[in-house]
Amino acid sequence: MNHLTIQENELISQIKAETTQKNMDNISRTDAYFRYFKKNPDIIWSFLASMVSRNGGWNMCDLKDHFFEGVLEPQTRRQLFLTYERANWLIFQDVFPQLLIYQYSTKIQSPMFHLLPYFQVSTFIQAEWNKYWKEKDRERLTTALIINEQNVIHKPVILHPIYKKKVFHSAIFNFQDWLHFSCVLFPTLGGEVYGASVNGFRSLSKRINLGKRLAKILTHPRLFPYFYEFAEKTPHTGSRRDYEQYFKLRTTRKSPILRAAFPIIVHHQHEYEDWSKQRKINPIWLHFAARHRHPIHLTDWYYEKINQLELMALLHKVLDIKKL
Repeated sequence: MNHLTIQENELISQIKAETTQKNMDNISRTDAYFRYFKKNPDIIWSFLASMVSRNGGWNMCDLKDHFFEGVLEPQTRRQLFLTYERANWLIFQDVFPQLLIYQYSTKIQSPMFHLLPYFQVSTFIQAEWNKYWKEKDRERLTTALIINEQNVIHKPVILHPIYKKKVFHSAIFNFQDWLHFSCVLFPTLGGEVYGASVNGFRSLSKRINLGKRLAKILTHPRLFPYFYEFAEKTPHTGSRRDYEQYFKLRTTRKSPILRAAFPIIVHHQHEYEDWSKQRKINPIWLHFAARHRHPIHLTDWYYEKINQLELMALLHKVLDIKKL
């Protein structure tokens, strides 16, 4: 690493402080991604991250929903919450300094990516930012950031012995498709929801493919304005009421808000490893477009899922009463 100027050292300190401040919880991260996108509309990934982060918050708050409280042990619910929280924290800690470095580079009209190593980001993504500065290929940068984020969480979260045993190999996680944990939704103010899901969340390639499919849905020329309008006009609370309030059919679910449901978690950064020096880049990740094998319009599917969950909650309640 080269000797830095006083201004560069100050910039590094400012970026680290801002990242820490905005990486407090799911709400602060979601807001930070969206505010960034409004200032830097060429960085599509940041809008995608804010919408996926909303889904992370809704999934967290589901764990305090009356259905999940009745079905899952408190320890299991806490472990699931910590898994979401850890993954989201790690991604933000890694990517937000990259975004701020790019923003500063555009401000002074000169690339500052030589500072990226001071934030312990992969050599893969450092090269991609330099490439983007020269070529302005938005789609490639979005894909590269998706590849990077999923690799960042792969070893510390997906392959972590505790998360692996208690979450990713647990019966409840294997039941995840039915519980819609693995589905990412993009709502509109008109009460419609679009999105995609993944089978086999433990697979790195499948998660990357999901990210690419979601980016394709989000940037669809006809749909993008509706998703942006939703994000602009709907504060993120973590409650599914954020978007269920716009539904034409009323739901009886009482989804809590995140800051009333969960405490702030203090995270620790473990020893850094550059994933791109440990794993080869699969050419399919970068060069093959994602295809939708299932419908992306999920409104009817979602109504059906709500009915199934409410029916199961009622059944669980009846069985509990019979035990008395």
